[in-house]
Amino acid sequence: MPRLILFNKPYGVVCQFSTQTGHQSLKDFIPLPNFYPAGRLDADSEGLVLLTDDGKLQSRISNPKYKLPKTYWVQVEGLLNQAALRKLRQGVVLKDFKTKPAQSCLMNQPDDLWPRIPPIRFRKNIPTSWMELVLSEGKNRQVRRMTAAVFFPTLRLIRYAIGQYTLQGIAPGEWRMQDHLF
Repeated sequence: MPRLILFNKPYGVVCQFSTQTGHQSLKDFIPLPNFYPAGRLDADSEGLVLLTDDGKLQSRISNPKYKLPKTYWVQVEGLLNQAALRKLRQGVVLKDFKTKPAQSCLMNQPDDLWPRIPPIRFRKNIPTSWMELVLSEGKNRQVRRMTAAVFFPTLRLIRYAIGQYTLQGIAPGEWRMQDHLF
């Protein structure tokens, strides 16, 4: 029976088990052998990473063909407006491709949000906004590139969910084995 781990990756951790200079890796948090991440989350991002010990499940989770939606909580610089959200919903033209339409909406900062270490830069005269962004694709640094394309640079990026699996009840740096699989 395949096993699945839900891990809340802290800021600064790389999504691999081998060490990279200046960064912690998955091996610093998950002591179990033969588990591999199903998809990646860059070191500057936080949140849900799924790991499995089954290659077929790993492929199913990370393959866009299965269209597992990925939900992100994004803090951006500036006060988000409906025009920017509408552009995200229609798909954004980036340098190398046009994104698929995304679901996007304003949200309040999550109540139970942990502090980021180190904290994001604070500018007294520049407000920030939070949005929920749901993607059905996952290209390299896509969320950051999308928000920049609509003139709201990403300050903090947290992947909250992949399909039915969420960060609910998992603190940064912690993980839990999941019983129910897709």
